[in-house]
Amino acid sequence: MTGNSINSSTETREAAQSAAPSDDLTAAIYGITDRSRAASRVISRANRTRKDRVLHAVAGALVSRQAAVLEANERDTAAGRANGTSAYLLDRLTLTPDRIQALASALEELAALPDPVGSAVRAETLPNGIRMRQVRVPLGVVAAIYEARPNVTVDIAGLALKSGNAVILRGGSAALHTNAALIGVIRDTLSEHGLPADVVQTIDEFGRDGANVLMGARGRVDVLIPRGGRDLIQTVVRNAAVPVIETGEGNVHIFLDESADEDMAVDILLNAKTQRPSVCNTVETLLIHGGATAAPEVLRALSKAGVQLHVDERTARLLPEGAAVQAVTDDDWGREYMALDLAVATVDSVDEALTHIRRWSTGHSEAIITNNLRNAEAFVTGVDSAAVLVNASTRFVDGGELGLGAEVGISTQKMHARGPMGLAELTTTKWILNGDGQIRL
Repeated sequence: MTGNSINSSTETREAAQSAAPSDDLTAAIYGITDRSRAASRVISRANRTRKDRVLHAVAGALVSRQAAVLEANERDTAAGRANGTSAYLLDRLTLTPDRIQALASALEELAALPDPVGSAVRAETLPNGIRMRQVRVPLGVVAAIYEARPNVTVDIAGLALKSGNAVILRGGSAALHTNAALIGVIRDTLSEHGLPADVVQTIDEFGRDGANVLMGARGRVDVLIPRGGRDLIQTVVRNAAVPVIETGEGNVHIFLDESADEDMAVDILLNAKTQRPSVCNTVETLLIHGGATAAPEVLRALSKAGVQLHVDERTARLLPEGAAVQAVTDDDWGREYMALDLAVATVDSVDEALTHIRRWSTGHSEAIITNNLRNAEAFVTGVDSAAVLVNASTRFVDGGELGLGAEVGISTQKMHARGPMGLAELTTTKWILNGDGQIRL
């Protein structure tokens, strides 16, 4: 969380809401935040049975109304192709019947998870007899600004609903029609089940100017979550007056230890780099121990799979003859390629790998491939990122894969939310004290 605490005080909120909007755009955005606040009070009191029923209904509606969603998505992808959008970004934008079914399945899995609202974080009876509980409660009004990923629209809406929050979405112009269709399905289903449609709203029609007003709506938005590339995230962090949870930017590293098994290393690296290069848990830098016997075969396999290797001088000596490579630069170490590119360096120890990671990591995820328990423990202890993996692909750092049902994003900060953000991370806590007339002496 950057800047401000999650909870706006009552005075701050009332002052913000009583301030007269300066123009029509501000009035429109403030109207949306006011409706979200009202809707949040309703959804925060809904019990689990009611919320889960709506999640199942939304899942069914996405499948039954998929023709309209796919038609809207084709408009967006056609515009993307015409505008020269890269193949990897187009892949993130594209919906198919199978992907819609996956979205529906994720909502059903979300419904099966325990409701965090009302669960006790701690509870005890104090020496003076007061019965104290700290329980989870919804954040209130959650806003999300993200790029061309329609699946995020459904994930965040579902998580907000289950955790008792209202949500305001800004999904970007590239997915304008798709997001409108998806949000229409969700809002219709909410209304059909007696809940306010304004539990889920969008400001997409107001473009970047609307997003700027939303970022300044202190007291009207309880937390803002940006999800996307570095430019988007840093723009929000720098300009928002509302509390922000910083997510997503993934300069992810894998360290190939000298003891690594060759077959395992090849499988993990190919999966971590090539399965879906455009997402934030894809590996972007490979660090190779100078004594790693698996290194030549790993590099050969990556090159054969079409990965453009950006290598230092020591690594270049390990490459098979004729492999297409580029000389690595300092810019490469800090890049989130989101494409079939990989920066590669050779190091002499776990400590040297950790030093490199500390300098260049964005704090997302790091992994080690090793058969040496001591090196694994040193790596796990030395990494200061939201997730660390031993002998597994970084693609597992994902809310769905970790049993969260879905995720709002992957927080790279060190506040209440770190790593994949699921239901619990969309709650804060309230202290409840029950006494029998006790007074403080």
